[in-house]
Amino acid sequence: MTRIRHQSLDCSPGCAVEATLQLIDGKWKGVILYHLLQGTLRFNAIRKRLSNITQRMLTTQLRELERDGFVLRTVYPEVPPKVEYSLTPRGRSLEPVIMALKAWGDQHTEFRHVPEI
Repeated sequence: MTRIRHQSLDCSPGCAVEATLQLIDGKWKGVILYHLLQGTLRFNAIRKRLSNITQRMLTTQLRELERDGFVLRTVYPEVPPKVEYSLTPRGRSLEPVIMALKAWGDQHTEFRHVPEI
């Protein structure tokens, strides 16, 4: 569970930044949110886009994002079960933050860019 160091945000002007970073902290959360900005995805579609993530880690990160109100998990009563993940309004509100992180990374890091799926 994400632990915010300060229970109230009256500690200093930077506490809101700390709280936000703790909510989206995790090696994969930001990337998962980035891909879900493009629309609803099933588990395996997310996993294909994150080639180095394990099934267990993806499950954990999605559960935490769901618990924190950023991701909606929809299970359809089918056999085999169909599960889709999408952003909630709260998750969608992170779009400018995620896109700003991407823009900064594009300008200030040198990665070999692989075409997006």
